[in-house]
Amino acid sequence: MNFNKLSDFERYVIEEKGTERAFTGIYDNFYEKGVYRCKKCNAKLFLSDSKFKSGSGWPSFDDAISGAVKEVPDIDGRRVEIVCSNCDAHLGHVFKGEGFTSKNTRHCVNSVSLDFEAKNENLNLKKAYFAAGCFWGVEYYFQRQNGVKSVVSGYMGGHIPNPSYEIVCSGASGHLEVVEVIFDENIVSFETLAKLFFEIHDFTQTNGQGPDIGSQYLSAIFYTDEKQKQIAQNLIVDLEKKGYKVATSLYPEVTFYKAEDYHQNYYNKTGKFPYCHSRVKIF
Repeated sequence: MNFNKLSDFERYVIEEKGTERAFTGIYDNFYEKGVYRCKKCNAKLFLSDSKFKSGSGWPSFDDAISGAVKEVPDIDGRRVEIVCSNCDAHLGHVFKGEGFTSKNTRHCVNSVSLDFEAKNENLNLKKAYFAAGCFWGVEYYFQRQNGVKSVVSGYMGGHIPNPSYEIVCSGASGHLEVVEVIFDENIVSFETLAKLFFEIHDFTQTNGQGPDIGSQYLSAIFYTDEKQKQIAQNLIVDLEKKGYKVATSLYPEVTFYKAEDYHQNYYNKTGKFPYCHSRVKIF
């Protein structure tokens, strides 16, 4: 693997796990649109949409690109280090439960560990949210769609902040299992993604998905704007014309809560295949 040449200070932070002084990094008070990459290997780590002002003196992100960052217990026994999943470059630390954003997570990152790639006509990233039963299988199929940059499993639509998997499974929180899909609109359209959504699950089932029974497994799309809503409505009309009784609900976007780390990238990590999802061509 080829790595970028680092300065002495960059090696101190990235390879020797040092820390730059607070409020000195170039990305501390920096909020342009784009993608943050690993200084050592150029892997994409964070999207600008997840960056927020924490006042800590270091760049803060409440989320990372799926699978891009690893969490490692710090040698001091108190903190959790974050490193690049691709090259193990030291990035900083992650803190949870501080309440800065709805995701309740702060990736505290050294500016010197990052390079910034500004958003341009070739990087037109959008978000879409789909509920189609167990998020493991939904994640599996969307990860294989050209133009999709990341897929994150999580929860939406309930009434309890920061729900756990256990409370979602109990049905008490009202959340659905959902995947957040970040995609390049120059490569793939929301309509193509929505068609994939309908083709990988039984959108006529009213009590769950396949053998997974419960309100958390219901079929739904959480649209981010009126354009997505209209596209979804048009596809439902098309399906009804084909004779299907569509059980999919449409909701406006609400807070998305990322699921526990062991749920992310599940089938790729285990080498297994979805047990209640398969693709059937409809459109």
